[in-house]
Amino acid sequence: MSYTSEYLNEVKKVVDGIDQTVIDKMVDLLIGIRESGGRLFFLGVGGGAGNASHAVNDFRKIAGIESYSPSDNVSELTARTNDEGWDTVFVEWLKGSRLNQKDGIFVFSVGGGDVERNISANLVRALEYAQSKGSRIMGIVGRDGGYTGKVGDACLIIPTVNQNTITTHTEAFQSVIWHLVVSHPNIQVSEMKWESTTE
Repeated sequence: MSYTSEYLNEVKKVVDGIDQTVIDKMVDLLIGIRESGGRLFFLGVGGGAGNASHAVNDFRKIAGIESYSPSDNVSELTARTNDEGWDTVFVEWLKGSRLNQKDGIFVFSVGGGDVERNISANLVRALEYAQSKGSRIMGIVGRDGGYTGKVGDACLIIPTVNQNTITTHTEAFQSVIWHLVVSHPNIQVSEMKWESTTE
């Protein structure tokens, strides 16, 4: 079997293993955030940061939810990294944004954060702060979900079907799932361009 066939077969297995009830719970939480006038903050590093930036656009434009990603502000991100340390960049940004109980945090991460192993400690610090403020916590993560999986109100763990493709499947399915969510009939408030174009 070629690598391409093997990889695409893994994609099918991931789809079959996804817990759809978690996605439905995310939709309900997001509706609640929007109805209460809350905001949504997307947190991610590496590929997760890129996904966060894209998701901000979709949730603002398609779902009508006020959304932000701290990693989009490279000046503040690098200043905080330089002055305060990498593990505090998200929590300090959220403090400056006056995170509150009406708001939500949405994490895109492969491991979900692990302070003991010093992996994505910045996510953990941000989630600890979100918990203290009563904010809703969601995430799309891989492996065992890490800290995000432990504390999330709705955390989808992308099934591991091959130890060698955990990262690629997790980051790819983050996009698949958030696009599912923004196009959900209970979430979508604005028609997308190509769906609204008739020939």
